[in-house]
Amino acid sequence: ARLQGTGAGLSEYGFDGRVAVVTGAGRGLGRAYAMLLADRGAAVVVNDLGTSLTGDGTDERLAESVAAEIVAAGGVAAADTNDVSSPATAQALVDGTVDRFGRVDIVINNAGVIAWAEFPDIDDDNFARHLAVHLGGSFLLARAAWPHLVEQSYGRIVMTTSSGIFGLPNNASYAAAKG
Repeated sequence: ARLQGTGAGLSEYGFDGRVAVVTGAGRGLGRAYAMLLADRGAAVVVNDLGTSLTGDGTDERLAESVAAEIVAAGGVAAADTNDVSSPATAQALVDGTVDRFGRVDIVINNAGVIAWAEFPDIDDDNFARHLAVHLGGSFLLARAAWPHLVEQSYGRIVMTTSSGIFGLPNNASYAAAKG
C-alpha cells in the first residue's frame, strides 16, 4: 500500500518488499527519506537516538513518532534508538532489522550532529563527536549491513553529506565530518 501524497508528481521507483534503515530519521531530511521510502512501499526502520541537534540527551519519542506516522498512513515501520557511532549498537541495528523483517536492502546514513565551535578553539570532544556520528556511524552501519547485501546480491547504501563540506563559519568539525 502506498501512503498518500508524498510522491505525487514524481517519477516513481517502487521499493515493495524492500527493507530500509534510515538513520537520523526522527526529523528533517532523515524523516523525509523514511516517509518517501515508506510511500514507495519499503518497510522502514526509523533510527534516531532523539538527541538534540548538538548530540546531547536522548528521546526515543522521535523515532517512535515517525514510525507511528508511517504505520497510521498504511505503511510498515519500526522505531529504533541504537547509537550508530558504536560498533556493537550499529550491528544491533542491522541484526534487529533482519530479525524483524528478514532482510535489509537499503541503508541511508543520515544521522549527524552540529555543535558550533570556532577554529582553532574547537575542543577535542566537539571534533570527536562529529566524526563519531557522521563518519564512524556511516562506516559502522555500512559494514554491518554489507554481508546481507552481498548475500542477497542486492542493496543500496546512501551516504548523505551537505554543502558544509565546503566550510562553515564557526564549524570546522561539521565540515570535516561531512567531507
